[in-house]
Amino acid sequence: MDVVGVAEYADLHQWSVDNRKEFWALFLDRLGISFQTPPDRILEGTAQNPTWLPGARMNIVTDALGGRHRDLAIVHGTADQIERVTVAELRHDVARCGNGLLEVGVEAGSTVAIVMPMIYEAVVAYLATVAIGAVVVSIADSFAPEEISTRLEIAKTDWAVTQHASTRAGKVLPMYEKVVAAGAERIIVVPGAAGPPLRPEDIWWADLLSDHDRLTYQTVDADANSNILFSSGTTGDPKAIPWTHTTPLKCAMDGHFHHDIHPNDVVAWPTNLGWMMGPWLIYAALLNNATLALYDDVPTGIGFAQFVERAGVTVLGVVPSLVAAWRGTGVLEEVDWSGIRLFSSTGEASNPDDMAYLMAAAGGRPVIEYCGGTEIGGGYVAGTVLQPAIPGTFTTPALGLDLVLVDDTGAVADEGEVMLVPPSIGLSTSLLNRDHDEVYYSGLPDLGRPLRRHGDHMERLPNGYWRALGRVDDTMNLGGIKISSAELERTIDGVVGVSEVAAIAVPPAGGGPDRLVIYAVAESGAVFDPDVLKAEMQQAIRSHLNPLFKVHDVVMVAALARTASAKVMRRSLRSSYEEAAE
Repeated sequence: MDVVGVAEYADLHQWSVDNRKEFWALFLDRLGISFQTPPDRILEGTAQNPTWLPGARMNIVTDALGGRHRDLAIVHGTADQIERVTVAELRHDVARCGNGLLEVGVEAGSTVAIVMPMIYEAVVAYLATVAIGAVVVSIADSFAPEEISTRLEIAKTDWAVTQHASTRAGKVLPMYEKVVAAGAERIIVVPGAAGPPLRPEDIWWADLLSDHDRLTYQTVDADANSNILFSSGTTGDPKAIPWTHTTPLKCAMDGHFHHDIHPNDVVAWPTNLGWMMGPWLIYAALLNNATLALYDDVPTGIGFAQFVERAGVTVLGVVPSLVAAWRGTGVLEEVDWSGIRLFSSTGEASNPDDMAYLMAAAGGRPVIEYCGGTEIGGGYVAGTVLQPAIPGTFTTPALGLDLVLVDDTGAVADEGEVMLVPPSIGLSTSLLNRDHDEVYYSGLPDLGRPLRRHGDHMERLPNGYWRALGRVDDTMNLGGIKISSAELERTIDGVVGVSEVAAIAVPPAGGGPDRLVIYAVAESGAVFDPDVLKAEMQQAIRSHLNPLFKVHDVVMVAALARTASAKVMRRSLRSSYEEAAE
């Protein structure tokens, strides 16, 4: 704000939108981003089809592993065994992996899938692949072979990297077997729990690592692909979204300004490379000279809470359902999280009560609510440490980007579908398996400025803050009144003994108004009479939302179906309910 010459944060955001070239030039200079060949200019082209940093030649790993870091790059392991890796050690391991990939035939432009938990070797493989000019194909380790196969085929993958088998919450999960079943041609296998013998064409991680520990990073055009990620769609093939070598700059900017990441921070976020927050975490931490923290197990129990304390985590990212799990079991009461400076939350709409609980667990630290998407390279709406953190709300559009809410008539409103106002570094400009312009730009209202479709349903509050109401396709019409799933779920989440809920609308077989169906997960040991539970939920809706909304059915399940990024798959629940009713 001092550099730009403004006194209020809102003026800084407005300046960043009105002066996008100058904003990104300032940020690149602030972080000291290096180019083998500097760009001719910051931006050219149109808002719908921009080219950022035209003429630039670079490799983003040069800055991620540059010499500007403090000594510690990564802490990883479990609460009882934490390993610390310096920048020099990480650079050494990336060089050995990168040279090994070159020696087995991977070259610039080749695609390498990473299908494994986000452990240390996954980060090394990721950085090494990008460093040699190849392209990472990010695939969540939780996917079944059929889903892995779809993504391998879409990205025309040459190699895959996976773990022999991973151990999570005491269970051994086959990884290598899944990737073989998915049809991967050649696989690099990181040791883990025991698994089947390797095929002749596959190799062990140790055999991949080269004896040559110096690597020349491949210089590429700034808009060359570095990573292919996939949307979390629940029907049809997922959208394949390329990230370029400029996309990490968006990750770094959001981390720098909105998450206030400093060189002395230790940043943790339970995630994986199949969700955009995996690559985001790597770049947001390393490009800001901070330390990356990786936990090698599920984050729901006391082990993760202890790891956060013992690893010295200062910035902790969460998914709202994870906070609900901690609150339900009380694990945070057994640890000292006073070292945490701030939290961030993304992936789904937050429950304000859960976020208030989380803030209190660290002595009143703020939660930076953060919402975006894979095709954004980060967030479009967030918070800052300059503004009061009100649980479950966002304070500002992201710097360098703006948004408007559009209602069903195409008019600007205080509640409606999110439309982004491009351009911004990070926004996708192509899709591998879709028409990009058709997906993001077709059929939008004419408001006198360029708009880009996003699909979130959001509300602008009277105090100027924002609240997420889920996806537009998660909005339902009950008795002629539109309501979001998130709003209903927030209302009934406080029913005693229930840990999670998902609200869906199901049309009756013979036609007519949608019926409200609630899927619910019981807390450990809780037993319900379905009729009593339905009555309690109905009372909560009647008292706190709208007495016209009637609960048609309550379905108890052991767990809610979720995507790899932990979003509730309401469309999947809807399909299951409709099939069961047939």
